[in-house]
Amino acid sequence: QVHLVESGGGLVQTGGSLRLSCAASGSIFSINFMGWYRQAPGKQRELVAAISRGGTTNYSGAVKGRFTISRDSAKNTVYLQMNSLRLEDTGVYSCAVWGPQDRYWGQGTQVTVSS
Repeated sequence: QVHLVESGGGLVQTGGSLRLSCAASGSIFSINFMGWYRQAPGKQRELVAAISRGGTTNYSGAVKGRFTISRDSAKNTVYLQMNSLRLEDTGVYSCAVWGPQDRYWGQGTQVTVSS
């Protein structure tokens, strides 16, 4: 089992920045990827960004160039730096970690971007 604790959501104006954190504990030896999903109101959950154990990153087209995912392996923590936030970035952001057989989810944190 892997336990994930997220922090950093909140309310921000358009153009502002937020940083999300997700700390993992437990059986993390089986985890190859860490990432962030988001679910906007009335929409399906989508993968925003992911980072591999080796540091390779991937971003959705909607956030590329504005968001940066990083990880601190010593702390088993993944971060999502979100800059130039837009109204459409509003949603519940959930941390996820996964390996060949399992996927674990955080509790989710609300990000609200206002005009």
